[in-house]
Amino acid sequence: MHAKRSKDTRIIQNDQVLINDLNNYHTLFGGVLMKKLDACATLSARRHARVKECVTASTDSVNFNSPIRQSDSVCIESFVAYTGKSSMEIFCKVIAEDMITAERRIAATAFLTFVALDENKKPIEVPKVIPESEEEKFLYETGEERAKIRRLKRQQNKDLVAKLSIKKPWDE
Repeated sequence: MHAKRSKDTRIIQNDQVLINDLNNYHTLFGGVLMKKLDACATLSARRHARVKECVTASTDSVNFNSPIRQSDSVCIESFVAYTGKSSMEIFCKVIAEDMITAERRIAATAFLTFVALDENKKPIEVPKVIPESEEEKFLYETGEERAKIRRLKRQQNKDLVAKLSIKKPWDE
């Protein structure tokens, strides 16, 4: 299996902010942005793994840095930043551009983890990633630390779920 360049997994999606996407503060709903992030990241994962199905294993973080307003366009760039055996860490960068002043700013960043699946819905091995740009190299070099944190959080979540009840509240 040959390694693939990060830039070959890059997806760029541009969109306008519509009035139905705004919250009561007249900024883009966080959930609307998260849906766009997941859609973009899915394409990066599938482009890297070249399989029919890649599933979101986790949204590791979404950091909202700057509000996105109706006068802005939204550009989401995603690419595979780091890989495990069957998992792919996708980095997403959200750039808001004021369509009047042309001011561009980083509005959000996110890390999502995807797993490539075979026809039987079983995880399959994915190619390694080759970073080339400064941005890609930085994300790759810091990827193992984020992977360790994900493993710890996954275990913490398993411990939590083991303690949760599925009984209906009125049956207790």
